[in-house]
Amino acid sequence: MDFAFDARTEELRARLLAFMDEHVYPAEAVAEEQRAALASPWDTPAVVEELKAEARRQGLWNLFLPDAEHGAGLTNLQYAPLAEITGRSPHLAPTATNCAAPDTGNMEVLAQFGTDEQKKRWLEPLLAGEIRSAFAMTEPEVASSDATNITTHIERDGDEYVITGRKWYISGAMNPDCAIFIVMGKTDPDGSDIRRQQSMVLVPRDTPGVTVRRAMQVFGYEDHSHGGHADVVFDHARVPVSHLVGEEGGGFAIAQARLGPGRIHHCMRLIGMAERAIELMCRRAVSRTAFGKTLAQQGVVQNWIADARVTVEQLRLLVLKTAWLMDTVGNKGAHTEIQAIKIATPRAVVGILDRAIQLHGAGGVSQDFPLAELYASARTLMLADGPDEVHQRSLARRELKKYL
Repeated sequence: MDFAFDARTEELRARLLAFMDEHVYPAEAVAEEQRAALASPWDTPAVVEELKAEARRQGLWNLFLPDAEHGAGLTNLQYAPLAEITGRSPHLAPTATNCAAPDTGNMEVLAQFGTDEQKKRWLEPLLAGEIRSAFAMTEPEVASSDATNITTHIERDGDEYVITGRKWYISGAMNPDCAIFIVMGKTDPDGSDIRRQQSMVLVPRDTPGVTVRRAMQVFGYEDHSHGGHADVVFDHARVPVSHLVGEEGGGFAIAQARLGPGRIHHCMRLIGMAERAIELMCRRAVSRTAFGKTLAQQGVVQNWIADARVTVEQLRLLVLKTAWLMDTVGNKGAHTEIQAIKIATPRAVVGILDRAIQLHGAGGVSQDFPLAELYASARTLMLADGPDEVHQRSLARRELKKYL
């Protein structure tokens, strides 16, 4: 690996850093004030639309998509430092640049597996930032860490599919701009190959039989970061057969293709969250005095800051190596590294954020600093896209196989 960023990456980094300083950070407090005045907590604050317009004007748009026809055409290695920068303000910057989950993964699915008709109807407005989307996979009644457990039925009835089931923690579904669900369910529940039982279909939000029941809370509060997490019921919802994504029985494979880039994107942004936490720790440490000296002079605080810096540098190198492998040998060739970053990054960043909260005292758990919200996001990512233990199990099996 060459550790230096190429010229295009450096140019985009400089522009994105300036965009963050000039537009995103000042908008954080404004967004909170505007959200408090909205009729619904899920409506989009006006400042977010202003940020999107400015990002698009500056060419900082759809940076995540390696397909040059639809996105910026960046490699994973080029995108990694840019995603890290947006992770410093994860509830604004990814949305502002149209690089927010779950839309990113859904756009990748449509770009890779969608028909021309599906791309025109759903991918194009998603790329333009005109609508939002949701990915409906996790279910409350089964252990969704094993995707083969899902029980949602997708039954063919003539020229239609009938979808019946319940999903929850469906990110983005509370957003009124969410227009389309990608729903994973079983089209062949009795099939001999458990990884060929599942399929994915596109279900418009306004389809009869689709009910967004409630917002799911995260650590007791409503998470606005992606437009909320929803509990959604599909009660004999009907869509045309043409809404099938890919082929029948291809749902599991599509999910794996979607989640690989999704996992590394999360880890990239997590490193940015850790950098924001270190910055806040340092500013707090030099500005507060306790027991006759500044917090920055306290040995335990110095240890926290030093350990955080070492951890971030280690994580960044692992993420960049993973991005490089995905570019050079593909997602399958980077399988071990993708799992490694998914295990290591959220866990380590949670620890850094925990120390940052401790350093801020009561302020750390308040709404006056971003730390509590960042902590909740990082901790949630130890569950999202497969809990850590599932990745540990798989990674350990790959290691042990060398000795069997």
